[in-house]
Amino acid sequence: MAYDIINKTVLVTGANRGIGKVLVESFLEHGAAKVYAAVRRLDSVAPLIEQYGDKIVPIQIDLSDSTSILAAAQTATDVEVVVNNAGVLKTSTALDEDAIASLKFEMDVNVYGLITMAQAFAPVLKANGGGVFAQLNSVVSMKTFSNFATYSASKAAAYSITQALRELLSEQGTTVLSVHPGPIATDMGDAAGLGEIAESPTLVAEGMINALQAGEFHVFPDTMARQIGGAYQSFAKNVVEVTMTEG
Repeated sequence: MAYDIINKTVLVTGANRGIGKVLVESFLEHGAAKVYAAVRRLDSVAPLIEQYGDKIVPIQIDLSDSTSILAAAQTATDVEVVVNNAGVLKTSTALDEDAIASLKFEMDVNVYGLITMAQAFAPVLKANGGGVFAQLNSVVSMKTFSNFATYSASKAAAYSITQALRELLSEQGTTVLSVHPGPIATDMGDAAGLGEIAESPTLVAEGMINALQAGEFHVFPDTMARQIGGAYQSFAKNVVEVTMTEG
């Protein structure tokens, strides 16, 4: 089902930099009425407030702190679109001494944070007519890269949860997006050593808006993502996106 963000109220986690900041800017430029800029430090949103004024509402969310998520859901009761963009990355292989510690850290934010966001905001979206829940999952949710294997594992788990949310939230009329960027020009991309092949975060924002208008579940916004998504498309359409019964 097509969805238009014009005049909608949006919440974006990790809104102060990278993909999150560009998402905020793009949503407003495409007609969103207001964006809750969800960040760990409220003062980090100052540049967005300076640019967009009262269309930006700073709100505190730390995905590793469930209390902050629940409090935000009680405050942002008018939200119609939730974009869970924030995440963490450790460059650990499966054989590194810190692999298990890295995975625990990434799971806490990238997976448990996602689950808490969904639990907290699903009732809000339902009360406001259904709306959208979008999750930033990355191409590494489908293809593991060995030099950041633990991050890949956490994103694979997040993608699995996102598939479940698509089915569960459809019952209340909520559209779910699973967004799978490849290397994007952000601080996280630089930390992963992907700076030379990274593409603009604007591609992610435009890809999400186009997917909402087209009623798509998967979003493959950049060159690497489209390559992987093209190979994955048949499985996605014939397995992931269809209703299957157990047994």
